[in-house]
Amino acid sequence: MGEHYTTEKNILKLIGPLFLDELRQRFDDSQNESAKLRALLKHLSELRFLDSAAGCGNFLVIAYRELRQLNLDILLRLQELQSLGQGGKRADTSFDRTMFFDETDLAVRMEHFFGIELEEWPARIAATALHLTDHQANQAMEQALGRGPATLPLTRNDSIHVGNALRTDWETITGPTKHLYIMGNPPFIGQYGKTPEQTEDMKLVWGKNYDGYLDYVTAWFAKAVQLFDKPEMGGEFAFVSTNSITQGQPVPALFRYIFSHGWRLKFAHRTFSWSSEAPGAASVHCVITGYYKSNRRTSEETLYYYDNSKSEPRPEPVKQQINAYLIDGANVLVDKRMSHLSASTQTLQRGSQPTDGSRELRRVGKAGLIVEADDYDAVAADPIAAKYLRRYVMGEELINNLDRWCLWLVDFDPTDLNKSAILRDRLEAVRDFRLSSQKAATKRDAATPHLFQENHQPTVQYLGIPRVFSERRRWATCALLSPDIIAGDKVYVCEDTDGLGFALISSSAFMAWQKAVGGRLKSDPSFSNTIVWNNLPIPELTDEQRAAIIAGGQAVLDARAELTKRAIAAGRKPPSLADLYNPLAMAPELLKAHAQLDRAVDAVFGLKVVSTGSTTEADEQRLAALFSSYERLTAAEQLPLPKPKRPRRA
Repeated sequence: MGEHYTTEKNILKLIGPLFLDELRQRFDDSQNESAKLRALLKHLSELRFLDSAAGCGNFLVIAYRELRQLNLDILLRLQELQSLGQGGKRADTSFDRTMFFDETDLAVRMEHFFGIELEEWPARIAATALHLTDHQANQAMEQALGRGPATLPLTRNDSIHVGNALRTDWETITGPTKHLYIMGNPPFIGQYGKTPEQTEDMKLVWGKNYDGYLDYVTAWFAKAVQLFDKPEMGGEFAFVSTNSITQGQPVPALFRYIFSHGWRLKFAHRTFSWSSEAPGAASVHCVITGYYKSNRRTSEETLYYYDNSKSEPRPEPVKQQINAYLIDGANVLVDKRMSHLSASTQTLQRGSQPTDGSRELRRVGKAGLIVEADDYDAVAADPIAAKYLRRYVMGEELINNLDRWCLWLVDFDPTDLNKSAILRDRLEAVRDFRLSSQKAATKRDAATPHLFQENHQPTVQYLGIPRVFSERRRWATCALLSPDIIAGDKVYVCEDTDGLGFALISSSAFMAWQKAVGGRLKSDPSFSNTIVWNNLPIPELTDEQRAAIIAGGQAVLDARAELTKRAIAAGRKPPSLADLYNPLAMAPELLKAHAQLDRAVDAVFGLKVVSTGSTTEADEQRLAALFSSYERLTAAEQLPLPKPKRPRRA
């Protein structure tokens, strides 16, 4: 059902910046004033907590434990202050600590914590775990103060409710309150993984704002926003989620809704690898995002960076604001765009799609327009078919320099069909495959089985960009290709006779943009023309800037060519792009060429980025500049979003 076990470490990443850190700071600031400590106790008694995807209650248990400890720390400090006289000297050496505690001093109570869980069994575990935590906290209080709350008899804990959280009115669980914190780790189920019932859940929650690209987890965000829209409700919320909510096409659908209701990001953990203590748990890439109403902000925002997906978080105060892509920068939303934004870029589209049934045909011993390596010799030996053989690249072939070919029959001579049994058999197989399709367009194209169903092949030098990049590589593994190399539909193409497109996409600025706004396939960046390329906010280039960028791109090409030449001279196989861009073995010449290119592209944004061992800080600068440029270039298109108020100073 999309559950992922939450460790204490990851729970603290959420509840710390959501409420615990601020409460602890308030305690530290009130150490010498009994009135302030009493006010803090009263405030604690007003707080309510809801985990609307409670599971076995991990979030509630850890939050309750930490807040009961804070409650005790406040009482201990009040005891110390009461036992001291003026000037810090002990006033009463016979002070009886056992008389200090009474029930009104217990500000944090189990009945202030609520959960909603779909299944009965984990809900009962959560209730039991809360009772055990309560018992431990009571024992700690009795040991420290001499007296504590009566643990027995146990009262039934009815605050964990069994049911579908997306079909439950959360206010009926918590009651009206202006001090509610909603938290948790709702289920991660993507666009294509939802059951029909879960899709209905989404439609029920989102209503007219439903977007089929949204992950199931986003319904919890929408429910929280809707709950706090009620005048009797107030508070903040934070969730763990897959990092897909901050990437690609779904981002505007979720965050335009959140922002338009007056919410802003209070804190965020950028992508990190989910660590779980559960045996056999799957690896998941997550983010944590916390939200506050912009008119109630009382503290600085914090963004937690990770130098890699498994490193420790590095907190940084936010200078501008946290946007939907978890960048400290302009608060903009990158919508799907059908034409390129920048006057300095060209139209880019998917490569050609054969729709020839190659995979299905191979299972029955037949073949279509694609020629695999084990069929090449037979096709090449046929003098008629050989005339039409062309190298064919999809993303994998482009990156790994793999052998694959196709029959490219755009200038096909029909009389050749009678001269080649190979051509005839393959085209008959393609025709039959297309006729068997349920799609009308594919059936129609059975009339021309010699042609790819979609032909987007450039007739001049062009840029080939794989649809998916490895997250491990610093730069995009793209290439300039000659028109006799046919690009398949897992490669994007655009004419690039001067190499400007190649240079832009080969820059660190592009890769930072790709990782920030593009989608992901598992954890690997997934390129698209409509989201990534068409929105790439390159300002209009001067002649000098254009020349410098093209020269930087040519330096990269020259370095690649030199490395290939050396490999051949040494009797080795020519290196593939995967070899050249192995992050543990990049040649100094290639690194130097990319540094030249990066300087040229960064200069367009007014940046002088100093390269260090880690690229994270450099990319933070680039992203801030990219989003500012995007804001300028789309100023007339952007829907107005509420501006966050600056924090109130004590």
